[in-house]
Amino acid sequence: MRADADDPHYLGHRQRLRERFARNGADGMDDYELLELLLTLVVPRRDVKKLAKDLLTAFGSFADVLAAPQQRLMEFEGIGEIVAVNFRVIAASASRALKSEIRKKPVLSSWAQVIDYCRAAMAFADVEQFRILFLDKGNKLIADEVQQTGTVDHTPVYPREIIKRALEVSATAIILVHNHPSGDPTPSQADIRMTREIVTIARPLGITVHDHIIVGRDGHASLKGLQLM
Repeated sequence: MRADADDPHYLGHRQRLRERFARNGADGMDDYELLELLLTLVVPRRDVKKLAKDLLTAFGSFADVLAAPQQRLMEFEGIGEIVAVNFRVIAASASRALKSEIRKKPVLSSWAQVIDYCRAAMAFADVEQFRILFLDKGNKLIADEVQQTGTVDHTPVYPREIIKRALEVSATAIILVHNHPSGDPTPSQADIRMTREIVTIARPLGITVHDHIIVGRDGHASLKGLQLM
């Protein structure tokens, strides 16, 4: 469809963005263009190019924008409750799709997808969460549960409760995951001590702790990879 001369200028721009995406997908599109295209689906009657750039400037990345708290998004002119909720739906859908992928095969053979899922689910949260992936004898996912939610820099963790839950779901292995809202995934001394305590309790009961993954905006850290457990 070609925009008429009397149509607002942004209608032709929107059409060109859609055509580029239809031809090539997201390849070759800058983050602000992809975000702009997304905004055109939920903000029908205004130019959203500046809004897309303002959101990226404020939050730092495409993923940060999608994961931003609803009230923070609504501080921007042009973003109301419906738009903000749509962003949350898109972020949740992406996380659900990644989770469905890691359910299909042994977790240890799809480690990159596990990291992608953990980052999508937690890396951009504004408070700490402690998540556990419970695995069966074939290292396939039995359950994925957020055990605790804390503050911006602390989550209470109860090692014996973690192992009790592993026994309840008949897990023979677990992966510990938590996020650092600061963005830096470097493990703290408290993270290391807590991980070692869980390993000590789990081992006599035949439960293997495969890893403790810390995710943040700046990447992820593996305590196993760092030889800290």
